[in-house]
Amino acid sequence: MFKNLITYRIGEGWTADAQLLAEQLAKEPFLPCAPTQPLAVGWAPPRGIEHAPLVEVVDGHWLVKLKREVRLLPSSVVQERVDELAEHIEETTGRKPGKKAKKDLKEQAQHELLPRAFTKTSATQVWIAPAQGLLFVDAGSSSRADEVITLLIQASPGLSLQLVQTAESPAAVMAAWLMDGVTPEGFQIERECELKGSDEQKPVVRYARHPLDIDEVRAHLTSGKMPTRLALSWKERVAFTLTEGFAIKKISFLDLAFEGRPEASGDEAFDADLALATGELAGLIPALIEGLGGEHDFAAAGGTAPAPVPAALPAPTAEEAVSDSPPW
Repeated sequence: MFKNLITYRIGEGWTADAQLLAEQLAKEPFLPCAPTQPLAVGWAPPRGIEHAPLVEVVDGHWLVKLKREVRLLPSSVVQERVDELAEHIEETTGRKPGKKAKKDLKEQAQHELLPRAFTKTSATQVWIAPAQGLLFVDAGSSSRADEVITLLIQASPGLSLQLVQTAESPAAVMAAWLMDGVTPEGFQIERECELKGSDEQKPVVRYARHPLDIDEVRAHLTSGKMPTRLALSWKERVAFTLTEGFAIKKISFLDLAFEGRPEASGDEAFDADLALATGELAGLIPALIEGLGGEHDFAAAGGTAPAPVPAALPAPTAEEAVSDSPPW
């Protein structure tokens, strides 16, 4: 159900009403790209069934989905068409197009080629836990998460979100776990990690499918390298990788989490999968935060909280939307 999670704290004053949120999201539904449209973004039913609810609620947990479609127009193809247009102008007028004219030709080429471009569709899920005041984005990067929650904030007036930061640095705590082998109750170090040095060369050491309770790892830590990723498991039920920025990646549910679970299909399977994922992770994430010293209280510390997620981000340019790689 979820592969990666970035965690946000929901600010006070937001009305946690699933029906209201569904109505708000319905104002910006996903519609496929028109022939000359480079990018389409909107909210879609998490269940993947047309006309299904835009907010799914299972056991008090909500799921919403942002869907996007981008036309893939390689820059090399655009440039080839620009060269053809420029050559034609030079042949008919005897003059080479200048810088401004080349820019106009590029826009013309993109407009001509877009209807023939392939499209790529992707989706990002958002899990909301109103009772815990937490929101999670299933995204592999902070930039993609920022895109999603910016649109969510725009859709739902009064919603404010703050990245969860722990009282202790995840890198420093992971280093301590690796050094002495002692982890918080329920957590176990697995067989993958990445260590990175802080000097100018920034050396990186990666271990995969390798025991980590060895002198070599401790020697790297003693020399100043710090963990940026560490594979962990929780209660033999969930495996995941923790990053230095408190992102949770490579989530997988272990056999113990499925014990006693009845067979299900169709809609029942969707509900069962969502219940399983939120049920397990709703226990894991608070325990992980506690293991990292708890959630940082900026007010109590007398410091300044990080800037909240902006209500708007600059829209991607047409050139960004039709490049080889989508802007997200």
